[in-house]
Amino acid sequence: MAVLRLYLCFAFLAAPLLRFQLRQRAEAGREEPHRLPERIGHASHQRPSGALIWVHAASVGETNSVLPLISDMLAADEALHILLTTGTVTSAEIVASYQARDKAAGQRLIHQYAPLDRRKWVMRFLSHWRPQAALWVESEIWPNTVLACEAHGLKPIMLNGRMSPRSFKYWQRFGKAARFLLGKFALLTAQDDMSATRLRELGLAEVATPGNLKLDAPALVADEKQLADLHTAIGTRPRWLAASTHQGEEEQLLMAHQMIGETIGAQMDKLLTIIVPRHPNRGAAIAEALGKHGVNIAQRSKGEMPNADTDIYVMDTLGEMGLAYRLADIAFIGGTLVPHGGQNPFEAAQLDCAILHGPHIENFESLFTDLASKGATAEATDAATLAAQVTALLNTPTTIAQMQNAAKDYSAAMGGARARMAALLRPFIGQANEARHG
Repeated sequence: MAVLRLYLCFAFLAAPLLRFQLRQRAEAGREEPHRLPERIGHASHQRPSGALIWVHAASVGETNSVLPLISDMLAADEALHILLTTGTVTSAEIVASYQARDKAAGQRLIHQYAPLDRRKWVMRFLSHWRPQAALWVESEIWPNTVLACEAHGLKPIMLNGRMSPRSFKYWQRFGKAARFLLGKFALLTAQDDMSATRLRELGLAEVATPGNLKLDAPALVADEKQLADLHTAIGTRPRWLAASTHQGEEEQLLMAHQMIGETIGAQMDKLLTIIVPRHPNRGAAIAEALGKHGVNIAQRSKGEMPNADTDIYVMDTLGEMGLAYRLADIAFIGGTLVPHGGQNPFEAAQLDCAILHGPHIENFESLFTDLASKGATAEATDAATLAAQVTALLNTPTTIAQMQNAAKDYSAAMGGARARMAALLRPFIGQANEARHG
């Protein structure tokens, strides 16, 4: 517990540093400058009357996974309001897109940026919003926020909890603090058996496993006209996709592109590599860096389409991952060639891609393992092995088809997590309704 006291003391003293970091992030485009007050607990909206449930989703993946559940909750109670907090600009844009698509539900969904984990700021946030329930997606365990909730008589619920090997090792070192904080949750749910086991090994006996919300979300959508236009622009050229890439991967992808091109050059048309960065605002830097190596780049955020001379197409736009996955039969999942831990491969599986990945899969270890056991994925260790795998797949369409079918069958077999999660939440949502009427 000494480490927890040290953390709380540091957070108390760190206000100037945290404010400075927020300003730096805003200058880098990672925060919205006019909304920085939200990060220190100042609300930019009035609280609506009646019951309000607070849902927190850290970033894009968590936001996409919980929005369908939010839709269900809003549909079940027309008087309910939901406050959804996130921590990234991209996730805020996804929420705004949802609100624009579903105007009726969107009017009862309020987005705010989550306050940083400093007691004064969290208490200010909670005093304004006064939520009747708090649902936190995956592994958001912030000490000051947990304790501030307790001070407001609020016991949070962990939705779709994930405990990666890295997080597990960290919390094992501070087992007493982990048990103290997690013991203040009203309900813990884990997205898979591996995460549930790790939570139990930390000393939490009651952990529910309703399934993974990320595996029960609808397939990503795509604009049919834009998809047709891109297929026309690309034609019959061989192509592969690198999805949700992180800094340090694009250079390796370029090396792979060049090696694949050299191998298939005499047999096929010119290769097209499609890169979708995890953070679209990196698109210009990626295009500039790769362009220095003499390859032809087209950048989607500039309105450019790939042509016969394009080597690499950088799709640095928001909300078009569904479009990208439909352009290629082969999809490499980013964040796995660098020690980031990988992004979610399930979206690629839903859209019938043969999936490739690097060795760093800690964030979605269970999912990658399941997909591999079905024959839907293959692992590359570096640019050379990635190039060899893409080349082999391009030369053997039957193998692509086998991996696609395996991915499709696996994704079809998943489902039901949302309904099971809703059943677990019903008593807590009922309490929120009682508070509204009380």
